[in-house]
Amino acid sequence: MTILIRSEGFDPWQEIQQYQNTTLSGFGATSIFIGTMRDFNDGDSVKAMTLEHYSGMTEKQLEKIIAEAKQQWAVLDVLVVHRVGKICPNEPIVLVSVWTMHRGDAFDACRYIMEALKSQAPFWKKELLSTDEERWVTHNTDGYKPS
Repeated sequence: MTILIRSEGFDPWQEIQQYQNTTLSGFGATSIFIGTMRDFNDGDSVKAMTLEHYSGMTEKQLEKIIAEAKQQWAVLDVLVVHRVGKICPNEPIVLVSVWTMHRGDAFDACRYIMEALKSQAPFWKKELLSTDEERWVTHNTDGYKPS
């Protein structure tokens, strides 16, 4: 398990390839989620976002989330990379990669980690709107709702 909080941009595909080539063997499935910054939110155009976190506390919460996933599914390894600082539209914000023996565990664990990250990890977002007004994001977008 590796958790990286970065203040600089990252290439999610390069992160996955490097991690997979240097850390892993014997896996049968990889599930990947990449979240990028949108240029809109709540009906407004967004120019940029500043993402803040509480160092130490954020990583600890992410470790807890991953441990919960490992209790529910046969997870071999997990990589989470998350941006902080100023982020512009179309830049990657988060990468969650899960390696397992079988696809079902990979899909389920990846979704669980991402949904828990969005609802439980201590990150705070401030948007810069196209009007140059700033506002704190007070709620996440709707997450997964099984039918």
